[in-house]
Amino acid sequence: MNAKARQLDLLNRTVRDIDNDLNVSFEFFPPNSPAMETTLWGSIERLAPLNPSFVSVTYGAGSGTRDRTHGVIKRIQKDTGLIAAPHLTCIDAGREELIDIAKDYWESGVRHIVALRGDLPNDSKKPDMYANDLVELLKGVADFDISVAAYPETHPEAPNAQFDLVNLKRKVDAGANRAITQFFFDMDSYLRFRDRCVAVGIDVEIVPGILPVSNFATLKRFADMTNVHVPDWMGKMYEGLDDDPTTRNMVGANIAMEQVKILRSEGVNDFHFYTLNRSELTYAICHTLGVRP
Repeated sequence: MNAKARQLDLLNRTVRDIDNDLNVSFEFFPPNSPAMETTLWGSIERLAPLNPSFVSVTYGAGSGTRDRTHGVIKRIQKDTGLIAAPHLTCIDAGREELIDIAKDYWESGVRHIVALRGDLPNDSKKPDMYANDLVELLKGVADFDISVAAYPETHPEAPNAQFDLVNLKRKVDAGANRAITQFFFDMDSYLRFRDRCVAVGIDVEIVPGILPVSNFATLKRFADMTNVHVPDWMGKMYEGLDDDPTTRNMVGANIAMEQVKILRSEGVNDFHFYTLNRSELTYAICHTLGVRP
């Protein structure tokens, strides 16, 4: 069977062929308005019964946003019982402040952190710390469960793919427990990346980041900023749907389910969903794939 026929065969597999032992996790971001806060907590309440491995909460640069992230994390732990994992970056805080933040999280019952370098401001000089330094710092504070970022199609700032891979290995060698990938739509890019990780001795789970797409124009903007290839066939699937959000959601859910089906057939068990604080698509995808309360 040639590669194209094999892919078509995988795409045509029925949902019942997917085992129901998938492990899922979800990403949210802290709200900055009352309306967004209502949406966020409604989404968390909707997705919590699916028993995710953890839920992560992002934040941008600045202590104000970080405080909002911490507030969301504490409420998730208190009200839902889920394992909550705050994002933490090292470009806007010194080592002592980061140690204090880590201690505060540990004392608050937080055991899982997503450790990132963070986006550099436009006028920024070379940063004092990178993600591998942050992982090492966190492990020096306590035995956190640490996730880091990975880029199947190479980080936009990396000079080449090998440099990026070596950087990931530094993070794993510093103590990271898993890597969560940037979203992607080219299955081969993830599978080749996973093979290259094994070849250089990266032995942690490379969890694929899945982005259910409801707005193709927004996706294109994200993709252009993050060096993610959007296949031509995706654009064609969203043609003529600018004023039809219901059909766009169906298309987005179908694409995400096909991604999970293909990757599951390649031995992937863990999936991280970028929810964009909305539960509808992610819940529908998980339900169809057998992840249910």
